[in-house]
Amino acid sequence: MRFFADREICYADILPPPEVRARIEVAVLNFLKILTCTDPAISDLLLINRKSSNRRVSQGLLTDDDTWIFLSRSFCKRTLMRANAAKAFIRVWKVMEMCFKILSQEKRVTQRELFYKLLCVSPDCFSSQLQVNRTIQDVVGLLRCSRYSLGIMASSRGIVAGRLLLQEPDKEVVDCSECGSSGYAISGDLDLLDRLVMKTDARYIIIVEKHAIFHRLAEDRVFNHIPSILITAKGYPDIATRFLLHRMSRTFPELPIMALVDWNPAGLAILCTFKFGSIGMGLEAYRYACNVKWLGLRGDDLQLIPEESLVSLKPRDLQIAKSLMSSETLQEKHREELALMVQSGKRAEIEALYFHGYDYLGKYIAKKIVQANYI
Repeated sequence: MRFFADREICYADILPPPEVRARIEVAVLNFLKILTCTDPAISDLLLINRKSSNRRVSQGLLTDDDTWIFLSRSFCKRTLMRANAAKAFIRVWKVMEMCFKILSQEKRVTQRELFYKLLCVSPDCFSSQLQVNRTIQDVVGLLRCSRYSLGIMASSRGIVAGRLLLQEPDKEVVDCSECGSSGYAISGDLDLLDRLVMKTDARYIIIVEKHAIFHRLAEDRVFNHIPSILITAKGYPDIATRFLLHRMSRTFPELPIMALVDWNPAGLAILCTFKFGSIGMGLEAYRYACNVKWLGLRGDDLQLIPEESLVSLKPRDLQIAKSLMSSETLQEKHREELALMVQSGKRAEIEALYFHGYDYLGKYIAKKIVQANYI
């Protein structure tokens, strides 16, 4: 089964449930047709290859602002004919069966809920959440439709605060500046996020890597001094937070998006995920990519931090750095920052700025923005 096989760039569509069910039915019919022909065989499943070797980078004609990751038309197989691949083949059919039932019942489930359901009905095939997550991406690569179209809802950790008015359909308007330091919880329902009515008088959108830093900035009402919207995924970004940020970038295209992350490889990896998308979701990456500037922390901020606050890089940091260095998406100035991290063998956390007082963080952000000190 091949959808859009004539296109070099492969992507996952957002489709209505009837069309997704139809694609699953086509896959089943094709499988049965080959199985019951005069020369019967068990057909392989052709999926879009998600390996880094199949990754491509789309770049704007004039700038790097509109850059994202996508996958080209290169296929890999799930086959029943090799012992070490047989279970992966069966898992694809099991997940498609489950998604068909979910869509027929007009329900949505999280990846975690799907894992426990599959663990109960097919314990011989599924033993970990990772297996389910990878199989979902296999199904996305086979049917060429988004996870959300399969009836799989994003689990969201994200919150937003600041100068943003949100209104869900048939609900009261929510003023995110009055949600306190806890912020407004971002729903995992992408359809709901897509229908949000949004208004703002902000001049900036600030991504905050850490929940604790977000809490401090919201508690200090930094958005009153720096007219801004604060958003955090509390670490590595989930799909729902990325989706809302992407929607804001399209709704308010004049607002620059800036990221405040730790000065370490993981912080840069988080920024890059917001900016370019993730290779693991290459078929959907463009739906969540945004033009994100790196506000801080950066190498030139180390002069603000006591030497005692710097921490040695760990093996995991070096592993992330190596992966980032091999990525063609990494811009030159980002690469220079990463090289400085590795060369120094040190990392710095945003909290180190509290050396100057708990109210210093807002002043730091304001000064960086006024001076246009971001990359």
